[in-house]
Amino acid sequence: MKITRTLATCKTPDGAQLTLHEHDGHHFLKVAGLQLMSTTASASEEQMAELSCAHLPAKPRILIGGLGFGFTLRRVLALTHPDAIVDVAELLPEVVAWNREFLHEVNGKLLDDPRVRIHIGDVYELIDRCGNDRYHAILLDVDNGPDPFVQKGNERLYAPKGITRIKNALEPEGRVIFWSAHPDPSFVRSLSGFFKHVEAISAKAYPKAKRFTHTLFVADRD
Repeated sequence: MKITRTLATCKTPDGAQLTLHEHDGHHFLKVAGLQLMSTTASASEEQMAELSCAHLPAKPRILIGGLGFGFTLRRVLALTHPDAIVDVAELLPEVVAWNREFLHEVNGKLLDDPRVRIHIGDVYELIDRCGNDRYHAILLDVDNGPDPFVQKGNERLYAPKGITRIKNALEPEGRVIFWSAHPDPSFVRSLSGFFKHVEAISAKAYPKAKRFTHTLFVADRD
C-alpha cells in the first residue's frame, strides 16, 4: 500500500493549517484537513485559461490571482505571445516556495518563465494599485469563489466595491473570469450590474468527469 506523505505545513492568515501532501505521485493541498486542490483535478483551471485567452491582443497583460499548483499559469503561457506579461499574485509565500521545491516537475519551473512576474501578497491590493497599467485579462482562482474557504478577507473581491476595482483594472473589451466551487446566481446578478456581458459556465474537475462540479463566471468590459 502506498502511503500519503505530508511534505510541508504552514498557517493561513486566519490561523488555519495549510498542508501539502503527496500520494502515488499526485499532490494535494488541504486547509484544516479539508482538500482545497489536487494535481488530479485541473480541467476547470485550464478551461478558465482558455476562455481568458480567446480574444487577447498580440502582447497582452494578464493577471492571475492565486497560483495554486500552477495549472492556470501553464495553460496561459501555452496560449500567449512570447512578449506577454503575466502577473501572478499569491497571498502565501509558502505556496510559491512549495511549487519550486516540491512541484518543480508539475508546473513549478514555469515560475522562472521570463513572461512571469510573481507578486507575494493580496491580489486585491495589486488590482487596486495597477493605475494605467491595466490588464487585458484577469483570472481569479482565489479561495473557493464567492464563498471564501481559506480567508474571510477574500470575500471583498466579490463585493460591489471589489467588482468596481476589477472593472477599472481591465482594458476596454477586457475580460475577468472568477473560478468557483459552486454556482451562484446572485453573483451573476451582481456582475451584470457592472459588465456588458456576463455568463456562468459549468466546468468539470476532470476531463472525463460525468458531472459539472465547478463554475466559471465570465464578465466582459465594454
